[in-house]
Amino acid sequence: QVRLVESGGGLVQPGGSLRLSCVSSGINFKLYTMKWYRQINGNERELVATITDDGSTNYADSVKDRFTISRKNVWSTIYLQMNNLNPEDTGKYYCTTYARERDSWGQGTQVTVSS
Repeated sequence: QVRLVESGGGLVQPGGSLRLSCVSSGINFKLYTMKWYRQINGNERELVATITDDGSTNYADSVKDRFTISRKNVWSTIYLQMNNLNPEDTGKYYCTTYARERDSWGQGTQVTVSS
């Protein structure tokens, strides 16, 4: 069974930073592409960042140059370093991967950017 557990969310002021983590289990983590999504105001989840098994990354235009996705295979963990946060980044952040012929999602972690 694939399990993903996110952490690191919280309340931060505009311009601040947070680092999210997602620990996985049940898969040979180093072989999998991992992604961060977010859901804002109940809208459809949007792709924020992707990291492939070889470490290649890709970002949504809205977060490019502010967010950085990374992975630590020995710990089966991905990270999302978020800098210069603004209120539009407020939402629930999820990590996901496609494994065993299905998408698996964590429970999400809430990020709130407010003064």
